[in-house]
Amino acid sequence: MEVKDTYKTIAGPSTGEYKDRGSKFIGYAFPVNSEEEALEKLAQLRKEHPKARHHCFAWRFGVDGLRYRSNDDGEPSGTAGRPILGQIDSLGLTNVTLIVVRYFGGTLLGASGLIQAYRESAAATLQHAQIEERVLEAVCSIRFDYAHMSPVLNAVKKLGFAILRQDYGEHPEIDIAIRLSEKDRGILQLKALIGNLHLEEVSDQTALEGVEFLFKAAP
Repeated sequence: MEVKDTYKTIAGPSTGEYKDRGSKFIGYAFPVNSEEEALEKLAQLRKEHPKARHHCFAWRFGVDGLRYRSNDDGEPSGTAGRPILGQIDSLGLTNVTLIVVRYFGGTLLGASGLIQAYRESAAATLQHAQIEERVLEAVCSIRFDYAHMSPVLNAVKKLGFAILRQDYGEHPEIDIAIRLSEKDRGILQLKALIGNLHLEEVSDQTALEGVEFLFKAAP
């Protein structure tokens, strides 16, 4: 089964604005990695806009985008959070939260007016965002004896893996980043190069004397 290891998100915070019949809608989008981060951004905006009538929001998380939430914050059901989420989804984004702050202008906009206002303010906010594709990587720790230092470092360099950490103490060890979808093949390629073997000769069970591979959580 193919491993999904890329996702689209925003590179940094962005803002946008929309006005209708005296009401002002200010949108704020943030790249976030958890619900806790998203709630912190919401709390921050509540403090910055204490006189705003509503602080409506939506977010989506995960490479598969399965974790999401939308909230109308007192607006009629389905008129705020859902249109905001719709704009996030229209661009295929994840790991993002978008909050729209409304200052009431004295005139009721009706359900259709609210849906348009929150949709347009969210769209304006994302129009100002830089969208980027990010790649998920696995972190592999390679432990080796000094006799294997040159073969290990040469193999890592040849395959183009980034070295995240190096420790050349009593027991040398380096951490490298391997694209998630290429993890299994990457280790086989490393084993072949370090052991001076053909790729067809190595497997998951192939052990190299003096060299150990250990995957761990990404930093």
